[in-house]
Amino acid sequence: MGYPRFGGVGGNGGNIYVEAKEDCNLLKTLKARPDKRWCSDSGANSRQFRILGEQGKDVCIPVPVGTSVRLDDQRLIGELNQIGDKILVARGGVGGSPNNQYNGQKGQAHHIILELKLIADIGLVGFPNAGKSTLLKAISNAKPKIASYPFTTLKPNLGMAEFKDGRQISIADLPGLVEGSWANVGMGHKFLKHVERTKMLLFMVDINGFRLGPKYPYRSATENVVLLNKELELYSPDLVEKPSLLVVNKMDSPFAEDKLKRLLDELQHIRDVCARFPEEMCPDQFVVFDEIIPCSAKENKESVDYVKRRLRELLDFYDDQEREVQELAAKSRAKSKLIETNLQLV
Repeated sequence: MGYPRFGGVGGNGGNIYVEAKEDCNLLKTLKARPDKRWCSDSGANSRQFRILGEQGKDVCIPVPVGTSVRLDDQRLIGELNQIGDKILVARGGVGGSPNNQYNGQKGQAHHIILELKLIADIGLVGFPNAGKSTLLKAISNAKPKIASYPFTTLKPNLGMAEFKDGRQISIADLPGLVEGSWANVGMGHKFLKHVERTKMLLFMVDINGFRLGPKYPYRSATENVVLLNKELELYSPDLVEKPSLLVVNKMDSPFAEDKLKRLLDELQHIRDVCARFPEEMCPDQFVVFDEIIPCSAKENKESVDYVKRRLRELLDFYDDQEREVQELAAKSRAKSKLIETNLQLV
């Protein structure tokens, strides 16, 4: 409250922020507050010997990098993509003053949703049982569950691929897509939201094709590539523009070489091939792969090592490109500012 007799102004209530912290575990943050309720302090009243009341203490909710903050109506307040990023989620009430008849005002109150999206250099994309977990285990320190049945991976696995010079690359093995994931069929959006936070996509298909079960149609390796492309495009057209690599797995299978030749030929003429497919299967924009690599994640270490090396080379290439673009943009802004200054002087 304010102090009308002396025109005193009461202190504002504290604000509530969400801030990205290093090595923060979102589950621990929530378990520390079982009621999941955070309240900042009220401001102090104005009084005879303290005309300006003290401000209420702010509250900061620590969350991991990669957290999106939404209101309960799904409106996005903001995203925390770097350590130290901070979002105001509830503003403290204004202290009493002549403008409000010296009555302190209530602060904001919101229900918010904290959604953690995985951030990694590489996102492994593929239908169930394509061998993504096997590849991740072979090139990184991850220990994913591996079995010969679909949907072994039920949550993202994150591994670090390490190189002799100390360089590390983070790779996320994401839960297997199914047809209709863009519309939230199967794991749907639980999977696709993580793809948005990767620098590069590693598509992976089984050279023998895939069939989810007796009720589902068999899909060849080419159809799998097309359907993966379509699922990503329907969820977000930006995803198909990411740098991408295609790994054709299980090349130790019988007749794999003949199937690979057919796959490569069909991908070279993909628009003509798609003319034979139902219209709803075909994407409007096709992913452009930097390279198509035959591999046996389980049996051929040389092919796995080659995939690992190419991932690093391509990441470095695109990082250099992005750096050059940013430097050119900075020079352009500086030049524009200089021209503007000279015009003002004239």
